[in-house]
Amino acid sequence: MIVARKLTQRYSRASHVSEGASADVSDSGRAADSVLTVLDGVDLEIRAGEVVVILGPSGSGKTTLLGLLAGLDRPSDGSVRLAGIELESLDEDGRAAMRAERIGFIFQSFHLIPTLTALENVLVPLELLPANRAPKPAEAAETARGLLDRVGLAGRRNHYPAQLSGGEQQRVGIARAFANQPAVLFADEPTGNLDRETGEEIVNLLFELNEQHGTTLVIVTHDLALSRRAHRIVHLAGGRVERIEEVETSA
Repeated sequence: MIVARKLTQRYSRASHVSEGASADVSDSGRAADSVLTVLDGVDLEIRAGEVVVILGPSGSGKTTLLGLLAGLDRPSDGSVRLAGIELESLDEDGRAAMRAERIGFIFQSFHLIPTLTALENVLVPLELLPANRAPKPAEAAETARGLLDRVGLAGRRNHYPAQLSGGEQQRVGIARAFANQPAVLFADEPTGNLDRETGEEIVNLLFELNEQHGTTLVIVTHDLALSRRAHRIVHLAGGRVERIEEVETSA
């Protein structure tokens, strides 16, 4: 399903220094021009239908890796193949089309469109599908309503994000991520902004939907309890894969 080879991401340190801020300068005077390596030669294979958790301390490159695997960014070096397609061979429009057809993404900060209702937010991925996959408006609305019902928001369909709690917004984000029936769903700290009880509900919902749809899940988290429910845990440290752990018992 997903194959990453020698995946590397580098940034100029100068681009990470805010304007007007001072930076440490080495004797050579070239510290501002030095390179920050966020990911360093990551090799990873994720099988179809698998649940994989990426675990590691802050700054280990987890979110960067997730964005590269999802085609949200281009690597400095290396390659990503998703469903047999090399992402590096696609231009921006091609990668956007790939995401619309095959990928769902749950953002830590929700990223709902504030001027759209919960129902309208869930409809967005369906409206972006190519003509040969796009459902009729009535079918799309039925799908969106069904997903919101599934995440417990039947009575909140016509509410705007500002009228929803954090947990409710995350539920809308999950429904939206599943709307296009993605082959793979990426989740960046899906419980990071939630209280413990709501977080547990969201995790249960993710795994239930995964089982029902057979969707591959790739989850970035600090949550050790969540990670023990995965099939495998990728331990990331300093931008490198430290080890990959097979989980004996998963949900």
